[in-house]
Amino acid sequence: MDAMYPSTARATVAILERLGHEVIFPAGQACCGQMHVNSGYFKEALPVVANHVQAFEADEYDVAVAPSGSCVASVKHQHPMVARRCGDAGLEARAAAVGHKTYELSQLLVDVLGVTDAAAQLGSYFPHRITYHPSCHGMRLLRLGDRQLDLLRSVGGIELAELPEGEQCCGFGGTFSMKNADVSSAMLADKTVNICGTGADLCTGGDASCLMHIGGGLSRQRSGVTTMHFAEILASTFENPATVTGDVRLTTGRTAR
Repeated sequence: MDAMYPSTARATVAILERLGHEVIFPAGQACCGQMHVNSGYFKEALPVVANHVQAFEADEYDVAVAPSGSCVASVKHQHPMVARRCGDAGLEARAAAVGHKTYELSQLLVDVLGVTDAAAQLGSYFPHRITYHPSCHGMRLLRLGDRQLDLLRSVGGIELAELPEGEQCCGFGGTFSMKNADVSSAMLADKTVNICGTGADLCTGGDASCLMHIGGGLSRQRSGVTTMHFAEILASTFENPATVTGDVRLTTGRTAR
């Protein structure tokens, strides 16, 4: 997020501060190591997992949150498994404790903070026609269900178009898209056809990796449809709107500090 989609990270902070919460950023954190684990490099992933655990043990906080279903799935499910497979019982227990306190953004908003009406509780306003792609990690590992979708439905001014075959994978899958490029491209083609068929201005979702893959396909087709993380839609307000223009995302105004 900090390298590729900082606007999504800023939107996440803005949402949480709008609700009255203090947000801190553990300086020692780095990649969660999902790419290592998904490729079978458990031994190489072990120090990455250890670094994440150490970084999130260093600060006092109530919960950890990320606007990324895939990263949260890795922290909650893969980190203890990697430590266990590598024979480090102590790290396994510590990783499980960190994972227990870690939430994907919609999980935190709905399950912990009780946000059910984004317009009323967050001031969310986004007068565009959108469609929604649920990520595989969010659906299958985190069991998010309709949390993200329900939050989007409650945004003021929004028009939500159902995405045909929405639960079909977009074809990214991290290193899968590089190791199986032809299959990945065919899956992406199916996804972009369905997105364009909705007549939506943009496709949203909860994983930047999926949105990067989908956005690349839409851009190469010169479809005029772009992508935007659902956190940026929730952070958009009538007074401080997120603007959509073709393949370009522009977030105007200032976010809370």
